[in-house]
Amino acid sequence: MHEINAAVMREPEQLSYETVQLEEPKATEVLVDVRATGVCHTDYHAYTNPDTGRPIVLGHEGAGIVEAVGEEVTAVEPGDHVVLWVLPSCGQCEHCSAGEPYFCPTHAETRGSMPDGTKRLYDDDGSIDHFFSQSSFASKTVVPERSAIPIPADVPFEIAALLGCGVPTGIGAVLNTAGVRPGDDVAIFGCGGVGASAILGADLVGARRIIAVDIEERKLNEMSELGATHTINSSTTDPVDEIQELTGGVDYSFECIGRPETLEQAFESLGRGGIAVATTTKDTGTFEIDGGAFPRGVGIIGNMVGSIRPHEDIPKLADLYLDGRLDLDALLTDSYSLSELGDAFDALRDGEVIRSVVRPDE
Repeated sequence: MHEINAAVMREPEQLSYETVQLEEPKATEVLVDVRATGVCHTDYHAYTNPDTGRPIVLGHEGAGIVEAVGEEVTAVEPGDHVVLWVLPSCGQCEHCSAGEPYFCPTHAETRGSMPDGTKRLYDDDGSIDHFFSQSSFASKTVVPERSAIPIPADVPFEIAALLGCGVPTGIGAVLNTAGVRPGDDVAIFGCGGVGASAILGADLVGARRIIAVDIEERKLNEMSELGATHTINSSTTDPVDEIQELTGGVDYSFECIGRPETLEQAFESLGRGGIAVATTTKDTGTFEIDGGAFPRGVGIIGNMVGSIRPHEDIPKLADLYLDGRLDLDALLTDSYSLSELGDAFDALRDGEVIRSVVRPDE
């Protein structure tokens, strides 16, 4: 057993900073000394949702150093720097075998426990729930071997943490899910962490017009620095009309908010043969599609964590960062100590950050 520091949620929107017990890793698991964890809307939704199982330690975008491994682990060893990927996968099912680990059913079992249904976190009253089999708002964590992705040691931990979920979801939406090509026109609805990352991805592949849509002028100004060629404040103008006038309809639109009205706008912004890509972390309700649009060859698809193959794609993104081709530093707005996690959630709710991280050692 290890004594670790953790942010424990015992009631909605209430955190207790405690010393809890963490078991040793099992045969196919890895013990990681957590150095940074990204603060994501998925954590915030769980933090504010009264239906979230409690007590629980949240956190699913961790990065750190491998401290110990189970006897069957071969992919990492103590001392390795790793990104902790959000969705555990089995490596054996038809989806994993087809190169689609993001569809692996294993991750459906990882809210509340490890994939095998057991737990590693305890206090004096009993077990504590896990989050995505990671729970990295803590000083140490145990994760499945396949969730620990080795990366170069010269990637700063706070940047590595961004590669655990939200940033690959946005970049991967462009590169993998949509397959945007040089010269394509794209529109991104919502300029939080996922949307900002999609803008970085569109700039990386050489999209022609990259249109950022949001209701906050400050965020739109930041998107121009990330690579957006045009910005639209949808609180003051109709984004569909403006996009259609500017481009005649984009090749790809990316909805990164999870609201029915913005999904509808993303769809209506398409040109002939265009595809709308929807990323959501919650029930977005319903929206109407005019059937007359389909003869134009348009479509809509869902984005599952950017269709990321973590063992291949995350190291590539880390290398692009080190080569200066992917400006992940521009996404990192702030850093908090573990005891300031509540403040980090407030800043996320209020739109004060693009991405932020928690550092357990601060």
